[in-house]
Amino acid sequence: MTTAFVRALGDLAHRAAHPPPGAACSCPPPAVLADRADGTVVRRGPVVAKAHAPGTDTAALAARLRLATDPALAGTLLAPLLLCRPSPDSRAAHLTELDGRPVTLWPHGEPVDPGDPDAAPWEEAAALLARLHRTATPGPALPAMRGPAKAALAVARMRTARPGDPATAPVLAAWRGLPGWARGEAPPPADRGTFLCHGDLHLGQLVRHPAPHGPWLLIDIDDAGRGDPAWDLARPAAWYAAGLLPPEVWLRFLDAYRAEGGPAVPADGDPWPELDVPARALTVQTAALAWVKSAAEDRVPDEVEQVMIDACARIASLAPELDVEHSS
Repeated sequence: MTTAFVRALGDLAHRAAHPPPGAACSCPPPAVLADRADGTVVRRGPVVAKAHAPGTDTAALAARLRLATDPALAGTLLAPLLLCRPSPDSRAAHLTELDGRPVTLWPHGEPVDPGDPDAAPWEEAAALLARLHRTATPGPALPAMRGPAKAALAVARMRTARPGDPATAPVLAAWRGLPGWARGEAPPPADRGTFLCHGDLHLGQLVRHPAPHGPWLLIDIDDAGRGDPAWDLARPAAWYAAGLLPPEVWLRFLDAYRAEGGPAVPADGDPWPELDVPARALTVQTAALAWVKSAAEDRVPDEVEQVMIDACARIASLAPELDVEHSS
């Protein structure tokens, strides 16, 4: 990402924060909040500009932006900012382009503090998910939730980063043991695939707005859509199963979700029949990305990354008949 691109994103955010020409401004310079393959995020004062990934399906993104502005989801999803006067075409109202990449603008919110894990809003995240999952999907134009597609992309990136590396064999074996719908190759079961889902839930997807003491809201609608709501519980479930999330935290999260009437799991009893496949898929995705990152940085996986890789080995051992794939 070039300095000029960051400056251009910052200028977009600045104009949104100060629409009258010549308005007084004490905003600091643009600050890069994230720069990844799936998006570049730049803050300027109270506004955040996000350049979505090159090749983003803008029609699908427009449908997701309409979702984020749906009054039924006020208080659940952070809504984007208008780029111009509202019009019947919300793509014109909330979506623009910069250097061939779609760009959206958002109010800045206070993120979860990574340095204070005891204050992590697990119960709030669970309640927001339950409300999202209980909301009726707004018409047929909403695309499928992208969680399984992202898992498949992570595995493809691992194969590219470490072609033929036998160390990735347990991850590939665990991947091949998943049903086709969890690999993005088929739709989910009919009774599980019609719920409104976030698609990429983790604590980085929550902010307080208005900052710093407003309510928690879900952000990042790039992967939202119709799907199995258990997918949104799968990352904390996978961390719990791998030993990275303490049992008491997992139970707080699960109990809060159930208390809000979340449909992903039964109201009581064993949640794992619904969570098992999505949790295994997120374990594979996390382990695959660990191999990608460690290859890019020319190092061995760190302790936490190795935990997820080892979890894939345990998953694979439950299906020894699988033909373990060693190459791309």
